[in-house]
Amino acid sequence: MIGKILDMLASREASPDTSGDDGRQLASAALLVEVAKADANFSGDERTALLELLRSAFSLDDEALLALEALAAQRSDEAVSLHEFTRQIVQNSGPEERCHLIGLMWQVAYADGRLDKYEEHLIRRVADLIYVSHSDMMRLKHQFRGAG
Repeated sequence: MIGKILDMLASREASPDTSGDDGRQLASAALLVEVAKADANFSGDERTALLELLRSAFSLDDEALLALEALAAQRSDEAVSLHEFTRQIVQNSGPEERCHLIGLMWQVAYADGRLDKYEEHLIRRVADLIYVSHSDMMRLKHQFRGAG
């Protein structure tokens, strides 16, 4: 898997239509990057949380983690909408994995000790696009509110 991520980063040929686990990982990472930069202040605390969450969620070593982060940041910068990421999540994840992603997003949003309205709006939009119920989204929000 690390080889695939590094090849995608090196060749810059990775398309948003990457399928399977690689596509899901890249889409998840890009959505976490989107949350971190939603308030126009991508803090060190948010980056640290993002990296720790990606490492844990996908069992990545340091090299793969940094490659995924770089590719996700690039994709986030190039994206014209969230749909290319949310489509990957819906196609390659079950309901529990989608809820887990929303939980990760809340953790990144709260990592700097405060929730910005733009971060919350983004998470609500993503939850809707990946078919996570409002009640699950709110449960996760409250679960991670004090954890940041």
